[in-house]
Amino acid sequence: MTLRHFRVFIAVTKTMNMTSAAKSLLMTQPAVSQTIAELEKYYSVRLFERLSRKLFITQAGEKLLHYARQMIRMNDDLEEDMKAKDHKGMIRLGASITVGATILPLLIASFKQTHPETPVEVAVDNTDKIEKRLLGDETDIGIVEGDTISQYIVNQPFMNDELVLICGAKHRFAEWESVPPGELERENFIIREIGSGTRKTFENVMLEHRIAWKATWTCNNADTIKAAVSAGMGVSVISRMAVLKEARAGELHIKPIEGIQFGRQYKIVYHKNKYLTQTMETFIADCKSFHPDPAYA
Repeated sequence: MTLRHFRVFIAVTKTMNMTSAAKSLLMTQPAVSQTIAELEKYYSVRLFERLSRKLFITQAGEKLLHYARQMIRMNDDLEEDMKAKDHKGMIRLGASITVGATILPLLIASFKQTHPETPVEVAVDNTDKIEKRLLGDETDIGIVEGDTISQYIVNQPFMNDELVLICGAKHRFAEWESVPPGELERENFIIREIGSGTRKTFENVMLEHRIAWKATWTCNNADTIKAAVSAGMGVSVISRMAVLKEARAGELHIKPIEGIQFGRQYKIVYHKNKYLTQTMETFIADCKSFHPDPAYA
């Protein structure tokens, strides 16, 4: 099998349509169909089910897709690396939203001090979306606070984080030294969207302690959450790193919950078949040796 076969296969999976794939590849539709047939014959598997004139990828097709994407990316990396005069290479980073808003700028700034010529491309989204980007080879390395589920993703924990309960300056919790867990059931929670690592950690701990809660506001960024809590719309549980500035200014109050902690770890994640260049390995090593401001602890 050749790289051409895999490029055609990937193109078909993007549209699930032979004709559309042919147009994107500047090929004829029969040529695309023949290429897929050659792949199926070579591996003795069916890559697509053809039902009611529609294509549906099979389990075998999904498995081949993972390998095909990695082989194409490795070839592209090889071409770029061997032809580049400075041999720096690009790093495509993905970060979950809390990481992207807190430590990622510091990590990149530190890396740039020793690798100023290395281009860095960044995508920030929730953990689920970053995982999909890794599986689709749109991102080389991810840094996330949530858990990934795919067997194809490698996880390397590298830094501790803590979620904390926050309230506005005029909220009833503001004058309390700590909050009894039962009081949380009376509150309106402003929380992150499904797919967020922050939300998953929050849900797991609340379930573990059998605390009922209700969400009245769901959003996909920390700034909106902090603004809503500050305005008295409810309370939230959010990364300590994301709220230090507002807490120091007195706009928000961090309150311990009696007997409950929301601990978690940030993780470096990448596809298990990903070829890590020397530059990528160096960035990962920099992440593992990174020490945040002691005030974050």
